[in-house]
Amino acid sequence: MTELDPRTLTARGIAAAVRAGTLAPEAVAEAYLDRIATLEPQVRAFAFHDPAAVRAEAGRAAATRRDGLLAGVPIGIKDVLDTGDMPTEYGSRAYPGLRPARDAGAVHIVRRAGAVGIGKTVTTEFATAAPGATLNPFDATRTPGGSSSGSAAGLGAAFFPLAFGTQTSGSTVRPASFCGVVGYKASRHLIDRTGVKPLAESLDVVGLMARDTRDVALLAAAAMRRPELLPADEPPALPQIALFAPDEAVAPSATSLAVLETVAGLLGRVTANTAVPDWWLPLIEAQSDVFAWEGSACLAPERDLHWDRLHPATHDFLRRQDGITFERWQAGIAARDAGLADLDTLFAGADLLLTQAAPGEAPVGLGSTGQAQYNSRWTLLGTPSLSLPAGLGPDGMPVGVQLVARPGQDALLLALAPVIEDRLRAAGLPARPERP
Repeated sequence: MTELDPRTLTARGIAAAVRAGTLAPEAVAEAYLDRIATLEPQVRAFAFHDPAAVRAEAGRAAATRRDGLLAGVPIGIKDVLDTGDMPTEYGSRAYPGLRPARDAGAVHIVRRAGAVGIGKTVTTEFATAAPGATLNPFDATRTPGGSSSGSAAGLGAAFFPLAFGTQTSGSTVRPASFCGVVGYKASRHLIDRTGVKPLAESLDVVGLMARDTRDVALLAAAAMRRPELLPADEPPALPQIALFAPDEAVAPSATSLAVLETVAGLLGRVTANTAVPDWWLPLIEAQSDVFAWEGSACLAPERDLHWDRLHPATHDFLRRQDGITFERWQAGIAARDAGLADLDTLFAGADLLLTQAAPGEAPVGLGSTGQAQYNSRWTLLGTPSLSLPAGLGPDGMPVGVQLVARPGQDALLLALAPVIEDRLRAAGLPARPERP
């Protein structure tokens, strides 16, 4: 076989080489295992990682799954997705060593397509607020974001080329921005959630993460069983894009605004939409109320049976659900539906929105995973969104932009994201800092 370094290849390149017989899944696994052994103590991306098990799975992939879309590609699996061969602890001391009977549906599907599970990645407890042990791979004093902390940091550190996350507020898009990778939140119901720890039925989505947009489209094609989502050889022309940038961060978001405006200037065909409808700002509270009502039911067993084992931040999260009523949940759902009926006001005749992915660079400190105000409304509305690395902030940390399409327009979003990514790279815009 030709000597290839899998760590220099995209997920697409790895799978193509494995299918062609020029690269063995075992060699791919060894390359990434070597990287992990060197840097995992500095990043702490994994809740569970067993090199012997990875080698065994790579061997099985070499024997039986060499022709799939993800042939031989390592994938990090967030520790709220069930795995039958690895513990699934949901980031909590309440479930030490728990072994589900089978993989989550999405995990099973991508493994059937040839992916190799390289480990369980760190999540905040139950994908809520209590941070895990993971550090930002570019600055250990800063959060990697959450709740998909280990998946984002592991991608940023090049521990694997693909990863699963989840999103109920901003848990895929925000950490992707903080760690300089791509995070994609699909429209609801497109990726199976069987075997994923539930948090809020109206909000939960399995997130897909990668180091570039074409790889995230590859993972989407496999996870959704939709080969038409594979990256096209001939990229489409960019349609009209609307810049939507209400500055509403708790702290000023000059960094993300500056990067956003730079991207808009590079793309052309971007019109500024300054019309912020009356229903937009209250969606923050609406999403919070929907999350609280549904989360208080999903986490009732943990609250009632395992309180003493839960993190203090999870105690605080659960206490905040007290007093939420069914009527407030109903009002939140009604606010969502009213917004969906008036999406044209936001899109202003455009096919795609360009907006902020996060308030700016990953904040210093490990006690919080950052603010989700630029993500939670889109999650409530069910719009597909994608965080794309777009530049560096004043401290040299990654800053992403967020692309948003109408609900169900995932194919359009995934087709246009590489065009925008290519424009940024052609302009020499730094996508991420040097890896550790």
